[in-house]
Amino acid sequence: MGLVFPVLAFSNETKVKKQSFYKLVVPAVNKVYAELDYRYKTLKKNIDNNNTNSSVVLKYMKKYKAKNYKDLLKRVKPHPKSIAIAQAAMESGWATSRFTKVANNLFGIWSYNKNEPRIPASVKRVDKTVYVKKYPSLTDSIRDYYFVLATGYAYAEFRELKMKTDDPFKLVKKLDMYSEKRSKYSEELIKVIKYNKLYKY
Repeated sequence: MGLVFPVLAFSNETKVKKQSFYKLVVPAVNKVYAELDYRYKTLKKNIDNNNTNSSVVLKYMKKYKAKNYKDLLKRVKPHPKSIAIAQAAMESGWATSRFTKVANNLFGIWSYNKNEPRIPASVKRVDKTVYVKKYPSLTDSIRDYYFVLATGYAYAEFRELKMKTDDPFKLVKKLDMYSEKRSKYSEELIKVIKYNKLYKY
């Protein structure tokens, strides 16, 4: 069962705000990471044993729109939890944003499908209403975030690098396309991870 965002009276004090964030987000990130890690290891075992016609391999080849088996493993392998936690903190204002409270959307992920659950952003872009996805739970938000980075064209170099290193400080440099801030966004992520010692996760 997913973690549903509760109604909390967040204190303005940074320490209390962060403590509330960690209690909400870290367990959910741990859960999603464990799911993806198990999926990755299961797929790798099947592929290494040339069992590529197994239902599990075929299922995820389709789900992740992988070009080949090597590409599938790149997409499925979860990146470090420290990065997910740092991005959630930055994108949600430590879980205090309206997107998070109303839509369980920790990462500001946009919606382009009018038929899916979503809410309008408070600020328009070029006179057009922007929508963000609405999730049943924070856990679902985190699952979708990992899927976005696993499938998005803009994160191809990020996927390549995560097969070579788990160093969050190297990896976040390949996430510049996640934000309009580009390289500045990566620099901010590094600062958040270092200052809050998120690498311990």
